[in-house]
Amino acid sequence: MTQANARPLDEVGTDLLDGLLGWLADEYFRVEVAGLENVPRTGPALVVANHSGAWGLDAFVLHKLLHRELSRPVHLYASALVFRCPPLASYARRHDAFTDDPTLGRERLEAGHLVAVFPEGLDGVGKPFSQRYRMRPFSPGFAATAVQTGVPVVPVSIVGAEETYPKLGEIRALARRFDLPYFPLTTLLPLPAKWRISIGEPVPAPARAETFTARSAAARRLCDEVWITVQGMVDRDRRRRTSPFW
Repeated sequence: MTQANARPLDEVGTDLLDGLLGWLADEYFRVEVAGLENVPRTGPALVVANHSGAWGLDAFVLHKLLHRELSRPVHLYASALVFRCPPLASYARRHDAFTDDPTLGRERLEAGHLVAVFPEGLDGVGKPFSQRYRMRPFSPGFAATAVQTGVPVVPVSIVGAEETYPKLGEIRALARRFDLPYFPLTTLLPLPAKWRISIGEPVPAPARAETFTARSAAARRLCDEVWITVQGMVDRDRRRRTSPFW
C-alpha cells in the first residue's frame, strides 16, 4: 500500500472495532432483538435503555445493532470517559456520539435524528453484581428534552450484559491511577452470556406546558413512567431465560 493510499490508524482501528462489535453481537453473545418495529424508521425519537456490566459494553452493542438494522444514524450520548480511550473515541466520533451536552442531543432531535441515552449513567454500570438488574434512578434530563422537543421515548431493556462483565469489586488504587470513578474487579475477557434486547412501544411525550413548573412536573412523570417501563421489561426478560448462558 502506497503512502498516498494509506489509511489513518484510527480509521483502521475503528473498522476493526466495528467488525468486533458485530461478531460479539451475532456470534458470541447471540443477541436476540425483539421489537425493532417500534423504532421509527423516519423522524426523531429518544431511545432510552438500562445500563449494566462493569465496562458498559452494552451501549456499543446496542448502537451497533440499531445502526445496522435500521440503516439510519443513531447518535449516542456517551460518557466523557469514552473519549479518553482512543479506539472507542474514534468509533464514537465516526458515529457522531457526543458528551457534555445538557440538552441531550436536542439539536439532533430537532433535525429528525435518533438519539440513544442511558439515564442510569455510571451508577448503572458501577453497581455490584449482587445488585444486578436492579436499575438505578434515571437522570431526568432525557425526559426534559422529550418534553421540550415533543419527541417520543422508545424504551429498551438489555439483559445479559451483567453476566458478561460482572462487577465483583473495585481496585481503588487503579481507579486513582487512571482518574476513573471506579476500576472494576471483573473478568479479563467478556463471558459468553446470551443477550436479549427488547424494544418497547414508544412512550409519547406530553404536550408542552406553558410554564416552567408544569414542564418540570411533566418531565418527572415521564422519567418515572419510562423507568418503570424499562425495569418491567428487564424483569420480564430475566424470567424468560433458564440460564444466563443459554
